[in-house]
Amino acid sequence: MKKIKVMIAEDERLAREELIYLLEQEEDLEILESAINGKELLALAEKHIPDVIFLDIQMPEMDGIQTARMLRARMKKLSIVFTTAHEGYAIDAFELNAVDYLLKPYSYLRLKETLQRVRTRKAEQAETPVGAKEEAASASKLNKILMDDGEKIVVIGPENILYAMREDKVIHLYTTDHHYTSSKFTLNELEEKLQGCHFFRPHRSYLINLNQVDELIPWFNGAYTLTLKDKNRTKIPVSRVSAKELFKLL
Repeated sequence: MKKIKVMIAEDERLAREELIYLLEQEEDLEILESAINGKELLALAEKHIPDVIFLDIQMPEMDGIQTARMLRARMKKLSIVFTTAHEGYAIDAFELNAVDYLLKPYSYLRLKETLQRVRTRKAEQAETPVGAKEEAASASKLNKILMDDGEKIVVIGPENILYAMREDKVIHLYTTDHHYTSSKFTLNELEEKLQGCHFFRPHRSYLINLNQVDELIPWFNGAYTLTLKDKNRTKIPVSRVSAKELFKLL
């Protein structure tokens, strides 16, 4: 039986040792070296290629959310389980497609539920035909977008998004009936999430829904101004470099 390779990133020694002890009770797990911060984890993960990482969020030097984003870019099949004493990072965790979100202190029974989810995901990955990998990866990017409006978490379908705009380090996302702001992810990350959903970058600071484009007006030096179908007839700049590709897509 091929064992599931497990890595732990936890800066508190007692919490790390307790988790190692509990995981050692499972016969199908191989416990790898542990890390005490995000930077160390990145190096160890590249060295050992774990199947799953139990990742604390509040760690020195680099927090767990930032580390998870970097790991996601390098290791597409990696399963991540966040372990934290704080509830406020749940949105970030599930936007990163985490297997689970363990709130400390957790019981052995709760941990076993998490491990079952890890095993299920591992089995699903093993059953995915080679020819279907690209299709599955594309489908995984059709997930809903989660936005926090200050009072509740809002689930947004890609089809309802008009455009997104980057301003300083904040993303402004406009839907057909609302405006949301977020500093939780970058425009590049949002574009990756929406890949395969008819979105396009006409300008480095904008991401638009191609299904919402109404007209294009020539500007100067090969650039254009794009008008969306919303009631405000929103105008979006189209750079000269992006214009040629945009016409192909339209």
